[in-house]
Amino acid sequence: MLYELRIYEAMPGKLPALNDRFAHHTTGFFKKHGMGMLGFWTSEIGTSNQLTYILSFDGMGDREKKWTAFQADAGWQQVRAETETEGPLVAKVHNAFLRPT
Repeated sequence: MLYELRIYEAMPGKLPALNDRFAHHTTGFFKKHGMGMLGFWTSEIGTSNQLTYILSFDGMGDREKKWTAFQADAGWQQVRAETETEGPLVAKVHNAFLRPT
């Protein structure tokens, strides 16, 4: 099993819109493409403009296949365009690949 930790730094003032997009759209596309979702978090104390989440995959090949399908999904591309009419929601993405120890 491969776990992907992703941290999105939101553009100033855009974290609520990013959280809304995940809640109402992104997670549905993740489900559609078979991406395992472990959880989603924002900081209670610490950096306040970040969305942190963890996805699970069978391995790196499975991850690449599913991310490629997700990114190419016309529905996702439409939602992303519609939610970014006033500019991007994400300034920077950090990710790490985790294996249980």
